Amino acid sequence: MSTEQDLETILLGPVLADRDCGACTACCSVLTVNTPEFKKPAGTPCINLTGQGCSIHAVRPPICRTWFCAWRRVAEMPDAARPDRSGLLVSLNFVREPRNCLEAVSFNVRKIGDDAIDDAMARTILDSLCERLVAVWFSDGSSKMLMHPESDVASLVISGDTAPAHLREEVAAWRTQYGVFAGSG
Repeated sequence: MSTEQDLETILLGPVLADRDCGACTACCSVLTVNTPEFKKPAGTPCINLTGQGCSIHAVRPPICRTWFCAWRRVAEMPDAARPDRSGLLVSLNFVREPRNCLEAVSFNVRKIGDDAIDDAMARTILDSLCERLVAVWFSDGSSKMLMHPESDVASLVISGDTAPAHLREEVAAWRTQYGVFAGSG
């Protein structure tokens, strides 16, 4: 098991036994895959994806056997939050060369459906993620924005400036959590 997989289990919990992908194949089209065994650019359907799902499911690459979206791990997300139902794919991202410390390890909520933002499900999903001390980014495919922590806390965490009294404890918690990435960006 890789370090990233261990960190996913620590931050998200184990894969939930009562959830399976079903007909959802969002990750097979949306995500970048760059492993020694298999490579695929973001936004491109996997060459093994058919109308009935994965044509090589029984012998799929290790990354496809071990990667799970956050819906498969976060019990607070309702069944309707499954990516093909909600239009939002949530993953835990590991950025090797982040622009700032809050990009190093973070949740990425990707809009994959046209009406995903108009739906109350987006708020439910964000609320379930923003209870944690993990940065949350939202992406619509062309840009991304930080949703958690709030901008005043994020700017203090990134800049290293002294936090005002009312934010001191929260900023300190984020700096402790992300301190290992402080030299990033």
